[in-house]
Amino acid sequence: MKGNSRIGILTLNPLLLCFVVQLGLAFGLAGLFWPDKFMPLFETLMFPWAASRSAIRAHGIAAIGLSLLLLVTRLTGNR
Repeated sequence: MKGNSRIGILTLNPLLLCFVVQLGLAFGLAGLFWPDKFMPLFETLMFPWAASRSAIRAHGIAAIGLSLLLLVTRLTGNR
């Protein structure tokens, strides 16, 4: 049996990680710049609660923060 040098359950392909970073950054910025266009989507996703501009902006900031965290993980080599 060959030993695996990687520890962990999930190892991400670097190309997939870059795609996730770009996708999170795009949706985060779009949520900050055009919250009115994302209102129908958030009304569907947050069904029991009313969607508001502040909630959409908070989710946009969180998406940008997550994409930056993933970018730092990618740049450090994920080791």
